[in-house]
Amino acid sequence: MHKEHWLKSELDQLKQAGLWRSLRSVTTAPTGRILLDGREVILLGSNNYIGLSVHPIVVEAAATTVQKYGTGASASRLMSGNCQLYADLEAKIAKAKGTETALVFGSGYLANIGTIPVLAGDGDLILSDALNHASIIDGCRLSQATKQVYRHCEVEHLESLLAQSTKFRRRLIVTDGVFSMDGDIAPLPEICALAERYDATVMVDDAHGFGVLGETGAGTIEHFGLENRGVIQMGTLSKAIGGLGGYVAGSAVLIDFLVNRARSFVFTTGLPPATLAGASAAIDVIRSAPELRQRLSSNVFLLKNALVESGFQLLPSKTQILPLILGSADVASRFAEVLLSHGVYAPAIRPPTVPEGTSRLRISVMASHTTEDLETAVKGFVAARAATQIDSSTHPKQHD
Repeated sequence: MHKEHWLKSELDQLKQAGLWRSLRSVTTAPTGRILLDGREVILLGSNNYIGLSVHPIVVEAAATTVQKYGTGASASRLMSGNCQLYADLEAKIAKAKGTETALVFGSGYLANIGTIPVLAGDGDLILSDALNHASIIDGCRLSQATKQVYRHCEVEHLESLLAQSTKFRRRLIVTDGVFSMDGDIAPLPEICALAERYDATVMVDDAHGFGVLGETGAGTIEHFGLENRGVIQMGTLSKAIGGLGGYVAGSAVLIDFLVNRARSFVFTTGLPPATLAGASAAIDVIRSAPELRQRLSSNVFLLKNALVESGFQLLPSKTQILPLILGSADVASRFAEVLLSHGVYAPAIRPPTVPEGTSRLRISVMASHTTEDLETAVKGFVAARAATQIDSSTHPKQHD
């Protein structure tokens, strides 16, 4: 044990810097209210945006499948056989995304770290938005390609990098569709136009757009009407879909290539059959129940306006993610703990998840929140501000 003394020292430093993280006990489903450490609180930290993890149709599909197939896949898809439920789910994803086909991975993280190194290697260039998700960053690191980061959503900077990229064999532009910590949407029409001008490929991580944005809930590509622009669409089944897994949707040749080359696909056990059935049912619900997205939109409008009217300045999000910048990690942690004491759970988001000086509460709204939930939450925010004496009417600039 004496050899691990450095671990304790490192943990002590995290505590002193306000970066200590711990796991809290939740004993209920992730709806508008949960039991956290034995106490009922309003949940404002979930990605279960339209409540599909507890939707009766989704739950029934998963429960029935457990009885038929059991609890696990037993091996990788290439080893133990490809459960027919995969084909059904991938067909639904491809139809929703407007692509030839799709491929499901064990998680969104696995999809990114498996796909990006396949798309770009030695002699290629990856252009990545400065605020892309960690899984994209790690996928870029795992590739043998040259990596360049363009300033967040700044297409002018992206174009300047593309203009200087003629020496590279191929160019891959990777961006989140909806940025998970800021709630803003990537300027995909402009990015696609640049990609066509400079013969580059675009890959979009639509984790927080699928199920929420677009006329049918298909995500950011549908939101902008870019279905025929050849964009590689990656996403997750663990946010609005309410389950677990990731996917890549694109051409048949791309998917065949990933089946053969993506290490995180080849060497990972398949998802449990019940998870596949639940995700498949969730996509059906998304397409048949637009009222869930409408309810989410109404709740976002209600909470956002109430917080602004109460003097809170939020980042200019156009989605269900409402960031309240508080500055230092210690300040954000303190505000979150006081807020929790008032019955509202919105965990502090701190570095390395977000840049230094931009620690925040990432307030995420769900369709399952009631008007009473949201009104009570606003009162909690006001009380927490008074108790901590934190000025939340201004915040540090995030993007200079």
